[in-house]
Amino acid sequence: MKTEVMPVRRNLEFHLPEERVGDWHGKGVHVSHFFNAMSLFFPDGERFFIDSVRAYRDEVKDPELKEAVRAFIGQEAMHGREHEEYNDALEKRGMPAARNSRIILGLLNFTRKVESRAGQLAITIALEHLTAILADSLLKEPRSLAGSEPRFSAMWRWHALEETEHKAVAFDVYEQTVGRGPIAYFRRCLALLLATMVFWVMVIPIHIGMVAREGKLFSLTGWLGTMNFLWGSPGMLRRVIPDWLDFFKPSFHPWDHDNRRFLDGVDELVSEVESYEKLAGAGA
Repeated sequence: MKTEVMPVRRNLEFHLPEERVGDWHGKGVHVSHFFNAMSLFFPDGERFFIDSVRAYRDEVKDPELKEAVRAFIGQEAMHGREHEEYNDALEKRGMPAARNSRIILGLLNFTRKVESRAGQLAITIALEHLTAILADSLLKEPRSLAGSEPRFSAMWRWHALEETEHKAVAFDVYEQTVGRGPIAYFRRCLALLLATMVFWVMVIPIHIGMVAREGKLFSLTGWLGTMNFLWGSPGMLRRVIPDWLDFFKPSFHPWDHDNRRFLDGVDELVSEVESYEKLAGAGA
């Protein structure tokens, strides 16, 4: 096989301004905390992805895919590190980030106990599909982060670009090791259904709880703006529905959604983040 895009491990630090964590998004508190709720899932989720792919690393024979797996592990480790800093800022703001993170870790540890290696890898490719199509939605629509605090915006764009870059790695490992037959197909489809349901069942109450702690629970304007952002214009979640459904095609591959054109912006983003690092160093 030929790896479509080779991921690259980038050691970037964003030095997020902690005082802006509750209202960094251009659409205000409600949309900020929608993204913040998703951030809580990444540190332990990324480690779950790493472990599930690493469990099959010795069974991967293709040298390009082996190299892609190494880069995938490196990227996910960097994502986890930066989101831990992000989540620490949420905790300092009075959000129950640590408590919610323990609940998420408990669910992942339970999954490790009850699922086989193949089942854990299927869950990984399902969640990688979910994050890849959300990343694509963010990258396609400049309004998704318009008016946002620059460092938070840069972090989410970086994460989206690297999710795009490595979106097929776990899937290719799955097909090479678990297979492409009916059982493998059924397993991955079931994993997407369950993973999507569990993810949103957990994200939504965490999001609502964060907004409540900001004293904005009964802000009709805030909730209407969030619904419009997600389902109206730009419609971040509405836009992902067709791509989510494509996963159920027996012949599906993540690069059927060929959005590699967005990766042309990686070097510019790296330069932007490096300028933040220099400013942070000068202010130390």
